[in-house]
Amino acid sequence: MSKPLLAVILTVCVAGVHVTGTAQRAGGAAQPQPFKGLTADGTIEAGLFPIKATGVSTRPVRESAQRFLQALTAEQRTKTTYAVDDDEWLKWNNVHRYARQGVNVDEMTEAQRERAFDLMRASLSAKGFERSRAVMKLNGHLADLLNRHDEYGEWLYHLTVMGAPSDTEPWGWQLDGHHLIVNYFVLGDQVVMTPTFMGSEPVTATEGRYAGTSIMQDEQNKGLAFMRALSDEQRATATIQAAKTANMPLAHAFRDNVQMPYVGLPGTKLTVGQRTMLLELVGEYVGNMADGHAKVRMDEVRSQLDRTHFAWAGGTGNDDVFYYRIQSPVILIEFDHQSPVALPGERGVPTRAHIHSVVRTPNGNDYGKDLLRQHYEKHKHDVAHGHR
Repeated sequence: MSKPLLAVILTVCVAGVHVTGTAQRAGGAAQPQPFKGLTADGTIEAGLFPIKATGVSTRPVRESAQRFLQALTAEQRTKTTYAVDDDEWLKWNNVHRYARQGVNVDEMTEAQRERAFDLMRASLSAKGFERSRAVMKLNGHLADLLNRHDEYGEWLYHLTVMGAPSDTEPWGWQLDGHHLIVNYFVLGDQVVMTPTFMGSEPVTATEGRYAGTSIMQDEQNKGLAFMRALSDEQRATATIQAAKTANMPLAHAFRDNVQMPYVGLPGTKLTVGQRTMLLELVGEYVGNMADGHAKVRMDEVRSQLDRTHFAWAGGTGNDDVFYYRIQSPVILIEFDHQSPVALPGERGVPTRAHIHSVVRTPNGNDYGKDLLRQHYEKHKHDVAHGHR
């Protein structure tokens, strides 16, 4: 099962960053390039992600996935399940007009929908689940504002399961839809939850049935607070662009192989207090995982803190728009104020009403690919056994 293969190869250079991937053409779906992973210079740094016990059980996730699959019809299971190494992992896309695979939340019965949410609850923290639902609700709010319920909506998200849920064999799941993508790979008690994309337009519902729903404010405000906590000299080093006049993220859909040299302010130049603030900012994103695995992930981040770089574009005023990037050998985070797409506003001029964020695992371990490679090597799986 595959998405249409109408695509065009995209190679661009933005602010010294080399991006090679695929882009949509005339509304068609893109075909990803063979996966390598995000790197600083095109070379994968090996040995960063060993297979090892974490001591954090994945049993609740596995059992929730099994219950979800059991609740589906035979036809739904057929279109929702893929091999664990299928390229379907790579075909997510944030845009709303996109041909997605898997069972649509909109077509689920109430019981099936609750099983799907149980899988999300087991995999995510309480805050992560709440944020995910907030993105979905704001997509419903956008549909109400525009009266375009065929394009936007709270339930227009697709869920796929890769591999068979197991306590020993690799497997995972993916949620794919407008402004919300979660890739969740499991091997034993190890978890990789990237790429994860969250955002919204608008970021707050001030009226209607979703009034009070809001997203991305903590990530926005803590990022600004960290930048303001830097000295003048530190801010000058962190700033890669003084004015933010366009959309800037470089690691969105179909950019699995992006080369992003380290830029900005390195962790070695931070004070103890600033290092704590940076870790708290990273924790806003990592904390979308269930608490136990978020702690494991944050330990990875801390181990590379000296090699972590913080980069900033834009102003630091209360109403200014900005972009920031946190990059180390084990994590990449991008936050970006975007220009209007669906709502009124000057096209190409970023506002605080439209936000994108993405979290990735560099050096070949997005989608758990490096763990999967090591698993196959350890157990001598090969093409003859149906694995790539």
